[in-house]
Amino acid sequence: MPVRVTLINDDEITTRGVAAMLLEHPDKIELVSLAGPTLTPIDVALYDHTTNEPGVGPSLAELVADARIRKVVVFTWSFQPWRAADFLRRGASAYLSKRLTSRELVDAIRRVDADRVLVSAGGPSGGRYGHPAENGESLTEREAQVLSLISNGLANNEIAEKLMLSINSVKSYIRSCYRKINVDSRTQAVLWGLGHGLGHPSADDDIDDRESAAEAAWPAGASARVRLVR
Repeated sequence: MPVRVTLINDDEITTRGVAAMLLEHPDKIELVSLAGPTLTPIDVALYDHTTNEPGVGPSLAELVADARIRKVVVFTWSFQPWRAADFLRRGASAYLSKRLTSRELVDAIRRVDADRVLVSAGGPSGGRYGHPAENGESLTEREAQVLSLISNGLANNEIAEKLMLSINSVKSYIRSCYRKINVDSRTQAVLWGLGHGLGHPSADDDIDDRESAAEAAWPAGASARVRLVR
């Protein structure tokens, strides 16, 4: 089944633009409307908090509490990395920039639907290795690579495949990263990585490899339709 996605608090031009982007991936996304009763749960709601005038449209808290919606993603032009932690604490499953390409957006939506925590500004940005961690120790290059991939939403098995490591080696690097940056959860590691320049794919990152890995995990026989329900 395709991921059912709805847009919240967006103007008509943006809605049409995002719809056109998602229409490029008809086997993966179904764009639907939240207006009126719906019997089928919505997998991901893309919510722009910057267009939410007081008393107009639902708030983030209302969307998170809405039983029809599985995941709420803050999706905005006004991407400010330091606000990510606040949105995640308030129940958002991801914080995404509208500068993402259509492929990046679809990939992000699918990762969120698969219960990943994701923060992404989009666009090429080189990761910075050897950052001093919270306890004064520096991350090794390999630790920084692993942390960068965690910050981009990859699962342990995907990291192992990408870096040609065993799954046990990946887990060992993750434990070492957690100790050095003084965190105890994947969400905290994502936010630390984003704040230290490790949260975006580098310009030479092989996006096709990430897309292929996502394709392999996509259910066979998924619907090849995208519907805009009004």
